[in-house]
Amino acid sequence: MNDIIIALAKAAILVALNQPEEFDLEHALKTYPILNENGAAFVTINTEPNEQLRGCIGSLQAYRPLYKDIISNAQAAALRDPRFLPLTLEELQHIKIEVSILSEPEILAYADIEDLRSKIVPFQDGIVLKLNGRHATYLPQVWEQLPKFDDFFSSLCMKANLGNDCLSQHPEISTYTVTKYKEK
Repeated sequence: MNDIIIALAKAAILVALNQPEEFDLEHALKTYPILNENGAAFVTINTEPNEQLRGCIGSLQAYRPLYKDIISNAQAAALRDPRFLPLTLEELQHIKIEVSILSEPEILAYADIEDLRSKIVPFQDGIVLKLNGRHATYLPQVWEQLPKFDDFFSSLCMKANLGNDCLSQHPEISTYTVTKYKEK
């Protein structure tokens, strides 16, 4: 399945850059019917050799067939991530693609920060933080860069434009897990 998921994302990026691709979508959909089911995916593009983030766009909710979500988010990560300029043809040979298929986010009930700390599973839980109409998410992979709970949540609060201590305001926290597919 890894090869099909990555090939689909890569083909979507090639199409977005007006490049030829030979991905057989019909065959993939017949071979892997799960691609026709509604699914939510994040597509992350990293540059080689040091795996610098180059784009990451995704869906938190499953609202369209998984293959369409992967195609749309791959193209958006390549061309429309507001943090980066659109991917160029020259960069194509220096990128690695990662696709994360998300479970349905579930709201986590917690009393206070210490209770939250006891319920979060670092390196496994993806987190959605919501407060005052703002929200942000970090995939479970972000724990690799921010392994400490306080650093992780401080950064997530900042990503949501809420100030680094937004946990003190008891935001809504949801957790999800991912199945990760990575280009070899």
